[in-house]
Amino acid sequence: MEVVVSGIRSTGNLHLGNYFGALRNFVKMQHESRCFFFIADYHSLTTHPTPSDLKYSVKQVLTEYLACGIDPEASTIYVQSDLPQTAELYLLLNMNAYVGELERCTSFKDKIRQQPDNVNAGLLTYPTLMAADILIHKATKVPVGKDQEQHLEMARTFANRFNRLYSTETFPEPHAFNFGSSLVKVPGLDGSGKMGKSEGEGNAVFLSDEDAVIRKKIMRAVSDSGPTESGQPKSDAVQNLFTLMGLVSDKSTIEHFDESYNNCTIRYGDMKKQLAEDMIKFISPVREEINRIGADTKLLERVMNEGKEKATESANKTLREVRSIIGFRSLY
Repeated sequence: MEVVVSGIRSTGNLHLGNYFGALRNFVKMQHESRCFFFIADYHSLTTHPTPSDLKYSVKQVLTEYLACGIDPEASTIYVQSDLPQTAELYLLLNMNAYVGELERCTSFKDKIRQQPDNVNAGLLTYPTLMAADILIHKATKVPVGKDQEQHLEMARTFANRFNRLYSTETFPEPHAFNFGSSLVKVPGLDGSGKMGKSEGEGNAVFLSDEDAVIRKKIMRAVSDSGPTESGQPKSDAVQNLFTLMGLVSDKSTIEHFDESYNNCTIRYGDMKKQLAEDMIKFISPVREEINRIGADTKLLERVMNEGKEKATESANKTLREVRSIIGFRSLY
């Protein structure tokens, strides 16, 4: 059975980008493969080094994992910081990770532009920690979004480098996996880039957002002044609206607005109203589950403890092998 590993950073509420980029795949894969889904609280510190309430953020992500259909009986759900073996493997992989290759990482370049006053070592070695998350369970499949493809390539590099340096076949090559024809990148509401909390609260539609909040966010989404001639290419902002509609609306709705765009009669206000209602219809059942599960403290505690136990068993096996290969030996 193939091993699957993926995680989501614990920076609070999950959004549509998380759902379509990863969670949707998690639900499909958990009954077909041996799955490890973690809450990446270490990773969150690279951009939020002094979180206001890390405990709440972890609880919220766990709650929303379960609300979206992740089954703790079929898969392993755990908190990244509950697995010190990951931190040790991260350290060992860093010994064979080169500064130049880390500095060339596209996401690192983007982040140092976004947060020039917080260019920390964790930000630079983010791909190494991601590799440790994957390799600690010897994963072969990783459901990731388009923006994480380069990180996954680096995880393969680190796995192959370890195998080559120590003349072993310890780590398999992990590969991106998606049920669609290509990896999904969900656009934000600001007219460019991807949906994400780090780009601002108004850029994302969260799975826990109330109906009124969703309507307000969608109506404020960036568009343009409209097409002036038939066949005019869509601007990035308008294409983003159509992409979002493609995720939550039915085919006839999309065809209607696409036709009205092409004949220059489109009214973006009407399009946004329809998009908001379709998003509400999609999110409402998930939000109800979030509220129900979030109130069940005993359930959340049980899931966290059982997940930690299962993940620890897997991680211990890998780390013992790695330490032995490198040459660490017990003196007793």
